[in-house]
Amino acid sequence: MAFQATSQPDSGHRASDNQAPRARRKKPRDPTFWRVEGSLLNLTAVRPVGFFAWNAQSFLERWTRRGGMLTLAVARPVLYLTNRAMATRLLHTILRGVSRDRLDVLGEEYFTYVLKPALKPRGVEELKKAQARGEEIVLVSQGLDHVMRPLAKHLGAKFLISNRLEFRDGMATGRLIDPVIRPRGPLARLTGSAPDGRVSRERLVKNLGFASHPKIIDAAVESTEQPQIKTFVRVVHCKPETNIGQLSVREALRGKNILLAGATGFIGKVWLVNLLMDAPEIGKVFVMVRRRKTTTAAQRFRKIVDESPLFEALAQRYGPRFEELLAKHVEVIDGDLSKPGLGLDDATRARLARTLDLVINSSGLTDFNPDLRDALAANVDSAAHLLEFMRATDHAALLHLSTCYVTGERDGRINEVLTSNYNPAGLPDFDAEREWRSLEALIRETEAQAESATVTDELRKSAIEKPTAAKGLGGAALDNQIRKNRTRWLRQTLMDAGTRRANELGWPNTYTLTKGLAESLIVKRGEGLPIAIVRPSIVESSLEKPFRGWNEGINTSASLSYLLGTYFRQLPTNERKCLDIIPVDQVTRGMTLIGAALVERKHQPLYHLATSVTNPCNMRRSIELTSLGHRKFYRTQDGFKHWLRSRFDAIPVSKARYEKLSAPAQKAIVQAINRGVSSVGINNAPLVRRERELERVIKLIRLFEPFILHNEHTFEALNVERLSAALPSEEQAEFGYDSRSIDWCDYWVNVHIPALRKWCYPLIEGRPVEARNGEKMPPAGQPNVDAATGQSASAAAP
Repeated sequence: MAFQATSQPDSGHRASDNQAPRARRKKPRDPTFWRVEGSLLNLTAVRPVGFFAWNAQSFLERWTRRGGMLTLAVARPVLYLTNRAMATRLLHTILRGVSRDRLDVLGEEYFTYVLKPALKPRGVEELKKAQARGEEIVLVSQGLDHVMRPLAKHLGAKFLISNRLEFRDGMATGRLIDPVIRPRGPLARLTGSAPDGRVSRERLVKNLGFASHPKIIDAAVESTEQPQIKTFVRVVHCKPETNIGQLSVREALRGKNILLAGATGFIGKVWLVNLLMDAPEIGKVFVMVRRRKTTTAAQRFRKIVDESPLFEALAQRYGPRFEELLAKHVEVIDGDLSKPGLGLDDATRARLARTLDLVINSSGLTDFNPDLRDALAANVDSAAHLLEFMRATDHAALLHLSTCYVTGERDGRINEVLTSNYNPAGLPDFDAEREWRSLEALIRETEAQAESATVTDELRKSAIEKPTAAKGLGGAALDNQIRKNRTRWLRQTLMDAGTRRANELGWPNTYTLTKGLAESLIVKRGEGLPIAIVRPSIVESSLEKPFRGWNEGINTSASLSYLLGTYFRQLPTNERKCLDIIPVDQVTRGMTLIGAALVERKHQPLYHLATSVTNPCNMRRSIELTSLGHRKFYRTQDGFKHWLRSRFDAIPVSKARYEKLSAPAQKAIVQAINRGVSSVGINNAPLVRRERELERVIKLIRLFEPFILHNEHTFEALNVERLSAALPSEEQAEFGYDSRSIDWCDYWVNVHIPALRKWCYPLIEGRPVEARNGEKMPPAGQPNVDAATGQSASAAAP
């Protein structure tokens, strides 16, 4: 048993709680203290606090805090005259229970829309002159640092002295940290409004009440930057550690040949582009793409290169050598993993078997509850065919992409351990191979049932009695309608059968069922082969590469976050449950690291790529950050509708409250009104439309309940961190894996929500999506998306 110290941000909050050890901060050598109030702004302590109070997360909070301010309005004037520091402390108790994230985002908003337009031009001019003379300006204000930091950055000041709240678990306690910067005196508006805000140290110490402890003023100086502060915890490893030694990605992959399956999918494209950017010394990447009826594999891939903004970043990087790079390092091959022999001709398969060093399988169908036939073909049959191919290769290793959520209905910490014939229900006699064959038999039985006389009679009756059916429907038209109904019946029946069987075995949906079966097949049939199963958690917008804020399609969080940007407010969830989000470029970094380890035979059989242990972000925080991201967008828009939407923050609630007060209860009311209106012959089209919308919301919530309400589990990701630690220092920047330093507030508000708005929401709304060179791709060129469920058939790749 070994002990390893690992750094972990406390509760997932950047510059976290005040109890955390503070990093060393640069201090000004010869500071020039500049009082903000009077010279730059006519700022009081009450107005920013009132702004924060009135924009709390829930309506009840807003009125409660507003009432608290009215109560303080009685006592504060007396305290202000007798003890200004105590009056300031009392005022800020109103903010008890407000999150640091909300204060940071609203503080920036308050500066942008309230303070910035009110800056005094003469005061700003004097400040700039002082900076031009080389003076190190320290802004001094009674305002909170959440408001003053954006002001300081705007003015180019690197240091400030301001009031700071104490936080615990990312929530304000309502207590100000010493020293308290008290307001100026009663006559300050008359005597302290000069544009030159410079104050001598002696005078400032006296004005702030620090005369008995003048050194406090130096300790109160803070940097305008918000450093990532990490705590250190001890992690116990209950298995022997493998001595990896040094692992150089460049050396491991130099000249190596790689087969990429799934290059048309979200993760596959990002991995390919980032690999070509960071490791151009590789040999050849064989990109396997499935041809379509009228489109060859090469044409499909070329269309992606020409239209995807991902490849625009690569083209800018290499300029005129871009086409040469693709020709040298990328070869498109026509193949299909769901077919025996990977759908390759004999010559191509033999050439690949002889020359490949690494196979990356990022293909699969990620719809939660698809047709069982499609799910088995894309996720299970493909894995079996790929394993047969791997047995025939000379020396190739396999990286198989799965998902963390194959763990199913379990709570607690999930270790990186593979279990043969795993099923979350814990059935002792479960056999994955037998289950696979059983599901295939179920498909054949259901297909036969669809052709039976009983089902055919039901389908004929349904076609004839359909309200929109033509009078006297019969002959070829009736046969055609029965055929369409049979196709829909078969698809829906197999969708329901897959979901039902998944739930019986403890998986939340057909997707995780089939991914779990594939893993068990790999464990059994891949014994003795160099294979690593890689489980990402919920893969979302890129943090840095190939550019900040890339996303595509309708992913896991897009549908929910879109819903939270409307007037929908009450999301049933477990506030403590971690929503395990990981940026796609962190996933691709991990894949490249693991691929190098496979080539060097320094790999482990299983890797998690997740954040819930190393940098947790719980559901309460995720919901609030989503609302803050939407608010930031709506504040930039004109019109009453956008203003109103910016005031609607989603809140986490219990399942009981959701059913009693949210969509289910609203649907019941609309249904009752709809029945009453239709009975008297009044047009009820708007009510019918509203009822359908509410039903879609209910279905969406039900679909995501396993991820937001149930299964309170976290996923360790220590194996990939060991690989990252083994990198030489010169490769850390390009290939290092570091999920611990993600600033969730910045990521959600400034990266992820804007990325969803740019790349994903247009698909939900049927609008065109931006392609390369700023062109627009029509919705018809995008995957067929169900806005209610957020599922897309394009997730299957290649």
